[in-house]
Amino acid sequence: MNISLTTELEQFIQSQVASGKYTSSEEVILAGIRLLEEWERIYKGRFEELQREIAIGVEQLNCGQRLDGREVIEQLRQKNQALRKTQAQ
Repeated sequence: MNISLTTELEQFIQSQVASGKYTSSEEVILAGIRLLEEWERIYKGRFEELQREIAIGVEQLNCGQRLDGREVIEQLRQKNQALRKTQAQ
């Protein structure tokens, strides 16, 4: 497989090798691919989790279980204010 890189990416890879973090350009590229693979795995898991949460919410709506939006916003605002107070101390 042949890959063409921009000058900026080539310089970045060389800087990583020069820093001593990696022993070769190939090692830098493999680390990047592994990171992308991990990111994709996390993204897929989070996407599936969100789909499950949406399905639960839709089912709750279908059963008549609803929350008042203004009440929820107010509760979140109060939690945020309390958190800010504890962080300021």
